Parts: sequence; structure tokens; C-alpha cells
Amino acid sequence: MSAHSNSGSSSLAADGGQPLVVAKQGYFFVGGQYFEGPDGRYMGGQMYVEYQIPHHQTKPWPIVFFSGGGQSGLNYTGTPDGREGWVQFFLRQGYATYVLDQPARGRSPWHSEMGPLTRHSTQRVERQFTAPAKARLWPQAHLHSQFPGTGQFGDPIFDQTFAQNFPSLASFARQQELNRDAGAALLDKIGPAILLTHSQSGTFGWLVADARPGLVKAILAIEPSGPPVYDNVTIGAPEWFKDGPLTKPYGLTSAPLTYDPALGENEVLSFVQQERADGPELVRCWAQAEPARKLAHLQNVPVLIVQGEASYHAPYDHCTQAFLVQAGVEVSYLRLSDHGVCGNGHMLMIEKNNQEIAALIHEWMQSHDQWRIDQTAK
Repeated sequence: MSAHSNSGSSSLAADGGQPLVVAKQGYFFVGGQYFEGPDGRYMGGQMYVEYQIPHHQTKPWPIVFFSGGGQSGLNYTGTPDGREGWVQFFLRQGYATYVLDQPARGRSPWHSEMGPLTRHSTQRVERQFTAPAKARLWPQAHLHSQFPGTGQFGDPIFDQTFAQNFPSLASFARQQELNRDAGAALLDKIGPAILLTHSQSGTFGWLVADARPGLVKAILAIEPSGPPVYDNVTIGAPEWFKDGPLTKPYGLTSAPLTYDPALGENEVLSFVQQERADGPELVRCWAQAEPARKLAHLQNVPVLIVQGEASYHAPYDHCTQAFLVQAGVEVSYLRLSDHGVCGNGHMLMIEKNNQEIAALIHEWMQSHDQWRIDQTAK
């Protein structure tokens, strides 16, 4: 299938800033397989990709944006209250951008043969994302202050936010397989890239890097799916947390990852849980039983984990960092509150201070860009 593009220049004005000149933009699909249905031939598993190339493209690798559960690429192209998104920010820094809709979601078609769907209610979105201070299901929730508007049903900004929620495949394992395959196909088409993942799609970053280790230059993991191994269930005071089901038998994913030493046939990873949490208001992390195996294909992929102060990820994103470090992966951990960026929930890219957060991410990228470029030149 051919890609659709628009080659002329277009300008997008920023409030009080320089115009953003896009030299080329368009879309295409990657991945997908034909299958025989009861009444004809169809295609499933393909992924919609929208790209923009800035006129002044100064960075060697583009950024590929994966959205989280129930979301689409719209998360990155603007905010529900009309501000610029992260795509515009990174285009201004000289990066080409590729924004995705996951297979079976948004502009990537769903077919019933791909499996049943699940969806988010307004109550769940309020409790978990837009107004968690009201429910206080985890100890940091009361610090939330950065979502525009009230974050509640009936507020016009909330209504815009909720309008862009999409049904998702009910099987998280199936989502991981489809996004791994489509993500690998995308890198085969565009070449080396930086992956930016959020929440549910955090699993996709590890899987795509595992499938195409030479083509992933870095992973920007924005509150990636976690904690490792067992889900965390938030239950409110005084206990706050309990272990949920084992959803990540490969530590970070349900789909296979490549470990060294390799797992034998029918062999599984062994895990142990901390006797004590690393601090108050944190969960007890799960890790590999020693001696730990290494994540063979992620050894040369720098990872940045970004965590908001008030998010439901605040109690456990450090567990994801620890799991990666134990498996031999180079990880930086950016707690936004340590840099004076406070009050954020889980939807960092659309909250009021989204540009400040993007700037901190870019600072880390700049420090690693030069190292990677120097290595490439040798």
C-alpha cells in the first residue's frame, strides 16, 4: 500500500513563539495480515501512522509516539483545552514525529475476529486520571492539581477528554503481540528511531526493542505499564495496595522477551517480592530471583522513566526501574517533583504543565543524543 503525503510547507503558529514549519506530512499503515472471514477476505492488525517532518530537521532519529490504554495518537497532537501537544514541542526541537493509533483502535480498524473489546467509564477516568484527589485510592492522589478544569463529568474539558476515549481489545496479551509486530514493521520501514511510550504501551516499547534492538535508539517510558510481574490494585486507606493477578510472566510483559541465559522449553522466570517497601507509601516490588537473567536485546538501549507526583504510578514506577537495572539495562529515572514539576497525574502529556515536562524529557535526550552520535561516528 502506498503512503499518503503532503510535500509543501505548512506553518503552525505557537503562542508567543516562532512559527513551526512542517516540510512534509502524511500517513500510512504498517503491519496487518489478510484473513478469510465468513463472507470474504479482510485485513486485521494493521496500524495507522501519521508523520510530520520539520523544515529544520536537526535530530538524527525520529520519535515514535505510542499511546496508552483507551487512547490514540490524539494524546500527543494537542490537549482537550486547546494547547499544543508534545508533537509540536518535539517538532520545534528538530525531530521528525510518527504518531500511532494502536491496532484495533482509533483509525486502525477493529474486526470481531481480533477479539472482544473493553472500555472505560466516566467514573474510572475520573478516579484514575482526571480527578484522583476526590477518590484518594492511593496515598499520593491528594497532590493532583495539574488537570485543566474540574476533571469531572460535565466539565467541558473533561467531556473533550472523555470523547477521545476508545474501546480497546480486552486481551492485553493480544494487544502486546499486535503492537510488537506492527511496531517492528514500522521500524523496518523508517529505520532507527526513539520510542515514546505511555502507560499500557510501556510493554510495547520493551517488545519492539527486543524484536528490533538495532533500530531502537532510546525508550522514553512515560509511566510505563507496571509494576513488574503482578498488577498493583489500589484500595484506599489504610492499606492502600494489594497484589493483583500475575499479568507479566516475562517480568515486564506477557509476550516473550529475550533473556540471557535463555529460558529453556517450558521454563519460566522465578520472582521474589521485597520483604519491605523502599519507603513509605510505596508498594513492595517484585524482582527476579538471583542470579538474575539479563534482557539480552535491551543492553544497549538507554531508557528514561518519567513519573508524576500524584499519579497512581507514583507508588511503583521505581519497581520498573529496579527490574530493568537488575536485568542489565541502562535506566534514568525522572521524578518530576524532584525538578519542581509538581501535582501531575497519569496523563502527563495533556496536563497544564505538559510543555515543562516535555522540556525535561528533551534535556535528557540532549545529553544522550550526543553520546549516541559520538558512538555512531566511531
